[in-house]
Amino acid sequence: MKSVLLAFALVSALVAAGTPGVSREALASVERSMDSAVRSWDITEPYDLLGFTRGVYLPGYGVVFTSEVNLVVTVITPFSPPPTGNRLVQLKEKKQRRLAFVRGWMRDALVNAGAALNEAPPQERVAFAMTLFYQSFEDRRGMPSQIVIEAPRQTLVDFKAGRISRQQLDAAIQSWEL
Repeated sequence: MKSVLLAFALVSALVAAGTPGVSREALASVERSMDSAVRSWDITEPYDLLGFTRGVYLPGYGVVFTSEVNLVVTVITPFSPPPTGNRLVQLKEKKQRRLAFVRGWMRDALVNAGAALNEAPPQERVAFAMTLFYQSFEDRRGMPSQIVIEAPRQTLVDFKAGRISRQQLDAAIQSWEL
């Protein structure tokens, strides 16, 4: 048992020593860029960024960013009760329309992150998970709770540099809606 633990510790140390890292400063720069972009999406009917985007570097995998957003700001007060009936249907429809924009924006944010993270090895991946916030009274049927996209960093860099087409980029991006 001790020899297995010793071997595991030795392999872990060798992997860690040979694995370049992405600096906290590089991650923070991309986080700020993503947050700033979300805040400027639509000032006439704003989205609500809930907390700040966070990034983490996972050696051997790549970089993962997470964020949470409310697609439509819904203020509930004694003078503005939760929507019901037609207003509730309109709220869901508005969120559905905004999802198309968010999906496209996430793809662009992924490309920009991949191009900005020069410290990340090109064979590793860049992922972005956006959690969508819903009020308890909303109809969530058919609506995702989270959108996750990822792609190889080299593909993102190649697209940003104009070496591959939008179709090639789209083919390389994997996405899930949970």
